[in-house]
Amino acid sequence: MKSLENRGGLRPGARITSALVLCLALTSVDGLAATKKKPATATSAKKKATPAGSHGKAAAKGTGKKGAKGSKGKGIKGRGAKAKVVSVHSAPTAQSLHLARAFAASTQLRPMAQQLAANRSPAAFAGVSEYARQHPGEAASAAYLSLGHAYMLDRRFSDASSAFRQAAAQGDALNDYADYLGAQAALQSGNGSVAFSLLSGFAQKYPESIFAANAPVLLANAYLQQNNASMALQTLQANASSSQATHSDFQYAKGRALQVSGQNQQAIAVFREIYLRQPLTTEAGQARTQLSALGAQLTAAERKIHADQLFNAKRYTEASAEYHALEHDDASLSLADKDALEIYAAVCDLKLKHLSRRDVERLPDTNDDSAALKLYLTAEISRNEKDIQAQRNAMQAMIERFPHSRWTEEALYSGGNMHLLQHDASNAIWHYSQLYTNFPNSVYAPSAHWRTAWMNYRLRRYPEAARLMEEQIARYPQSTEASAALFWRARLYEDPEKNFSQAVNFYQVLSEVYRNYYYGVMARVRLRALGQQPVVAPAPTLASVKTPATPILIAELPENDPHLIKARLLANAALNEYIAPEIQMSPTSAQWGTLAQAEIYASYGENVRALQSMKHSGLSFFALPIDEVPAEYWHLLFPKPYWSEITEQAQRNNVDPYLVASLIRQETEFNPVAVSRMNAYGLMQLLPAVGKAQAKRQGIKGFNTNMLLNPSTNIALGVANLKQVMDRFGGQPEYALAAYNAGDVPVRNWMALNDYKDMPEFVESIPYTETREYVQAIMRNREMYRQLYSGAK
Repeated sequence: MKSLENRGGLRPGARITSALVLCLALTSVDGLAATKKKPATATSAKKKATPAGSHGKAAAKGTGKKGAKGSKGKGIKGRGAKAKVVSVHSAPTAQSLHLARAFAASTQLRPMAQQLAANRSPAAFAGVSEYARQHPGEAASAAYLSLGHAYMLDRRFSDASSAFRQAAAQGDALNDYADYLGAQAALQSGNGSVAFSLLSGFAQKYPESIFAANAPVLLANAYLQQNNASMALQTLQANASSSQATHSDFQYAKGRALQVSGQNQQAIAVFREIYLRQPLTTEAGQARTQLSALGAQLTAAERKIHADQLFNAKRYTEASAEYHALEHDDASLSLADKDALEIYAAVCDLKLKHLSRRDVERLPDTNDDSAALKLYLTAEISRNEKDIQAQRNAMQAMIERFPHSRWTEEALYSGGNMHLLQHDASNAIWHYSQLYTNFPNSVYAPSAHWRTAWMNYRLRRYPEAARLMEEQIARYPQSTEASAALFWRARLYEDPEKNFSQAVNFYQVLSEVYRNYYYGVMARVRLRALGQQPVVAPAPTLASVKTPATPILIAELPENDPHLIKARLLANAALNEYIAPEIQMSPTSAQWGTLAQAEIYASYGENVRALQSMKHSGLSFFALPIDEVPAEYWHLLFPKPYWSEITEQAQRNNVDPYLVASLIRQETEFNPVAVSRMNAYGLMQLLPAVGKAQAKRQGIKGFNTNMLLNPSTNIALGVANLKQVMDRFGGQPEYALAAYNAGDVPVRNWMALNDYKDMPEFVESIPYTETREYVQAIMRNREMYRQLYSGAK
């Protein structure tokens, strides 16, 4: 069997694609849907610092006439992104006015409903029930929706069904929710026939509902529950041309309807399609069960495709089980096929940290590209064991035997990172330069190229560093390292080249294009230090710098938009998971949806979700000057929950409150109940032992770990702890933040090198990618907080 096309999930976006068995004519499936990344989620826990590249995230002088004075060269001004602020207005309609009245009638429900959704205690149920009895009409309807939703969460489906019926009886502002969720509850309680009347003609009754597309699937499942396969098929066939028809739930319902009606071959075809093309869905597992029940055997190629896609999704345990099962279950496979599968399973074990050197040594020797994979595993085990010679031997063998293998690419990057962490610059440079030279289109190439440039800078090979930095800007203008390359090339123009005018050109472009990035802030520091310089023409390299796209922002929300009002009404009923989809139903939401979602979430104290909405919007806020962005955006991006506690403790401990706010934003996004995998608790992610020690110092009696989930307590203990960390590092925030993330010992080791010209050089030299980005983000965000709230410019 050929290898997995050398695409192990060892880098962001990497893929293992389907493979053909060498000894068998197994057919691969073309056009498989690409595995989607999971949506970004809350940084609700402190992560262990990631060593650099551990597969996680993480020229010539310009010429020209000199002017008598001035510091801005031709082509420098106007390079930055410009915000486009628009207004979206709509006239009130009968629907929007009706929804607005329903929203106003139920505003007092919101805190009770949100509490019910959060804890579903008897008291919370009683409070919302009493509210429903005392407030008839739309207010009662919203309350019953809140109750029904909470009952659904508790799997009390009969109670939920009753509550949704009462919601529909009391008002009609959210009747599409009452009907659809009521049908769901009826189906879950085994009373699918109730759903018939609720869902029949749903799309015609509620054409703008978020549930309109999925209602036929739910209706078909209701028919199936009543053993009416004919009506299920009829319902689905009537919607076969809809966008929903390709979804796994639609297809699974179709397969079940075909199966129940005795059309087994057609059902098998549908289930096989789900299993192969949508392998990460819940329905894929159900389809596999139905295929077995129908006696349909999957081919070895199909099972291999499925396992590969599980691997791509980082579901290594499931992928390993499938590789092993395929290896042992299919007697038709050749020895070469089975050997390759054993090696693929070993990659999963490596990712699960279950692989030892002995395991690798026991792997079979093969003659195809899976041999490159075995060498890769040998190199990785050697890396983990810090066996430099063994790693280098495996690396050399890969370059000689498999110069174009994806696994050679992986091993080069991993090996470079190993030597970087060991401060072995020469070997690190060799690995990285081999990578970007031999694999110029690799996703690792920008990082490898930048690290080569940076290590040449650190070795004081300034001409080579300058050449590589300009090459970085030209080759990878949109890489995350582009701003660093601009900054440090400018530093080289300052020293040793003494071309201060060209340095100003670079700093000005950097400041305009990457306005509020870490290096954009640092560029303005250097511009102030350099002062006014004679004008020279910009270096040609600056023409490669890419200006971010112009984001479209709004000055105010379209208050008459029905979907916006409805989303706010949903917040009153605590149907929080439907707020974003409801907003997205508006045809103009692309212009205002992000702001609306965040404002609604923030309105009921969901600061984490509000911040996430802003951070994951895809808008290039940090490329924009602060005064070009409406203040509402910045206040949601940089919120100030617990501000009185932060300022009180910061003043008590003589710590910058904006630094504290920035640290909390980075650690937990202001989630007071965050608990990490490393067992760190609360807003400032304190380990229990640290919390206990600080509590003792402050005379807090009866300390227990859960006290760290109290915001006031966590801030009091956390700021005191931060102050102590800063004191251990001479009050220097960059050192303290690095230690807060990676621990004191690594930071002491980095400081011991004692060859940094200044603090920015130390920060850029931090070998742990997560820690370096952590420090840069907090320092940048501290300046954002200061500019937004202190009046500083």
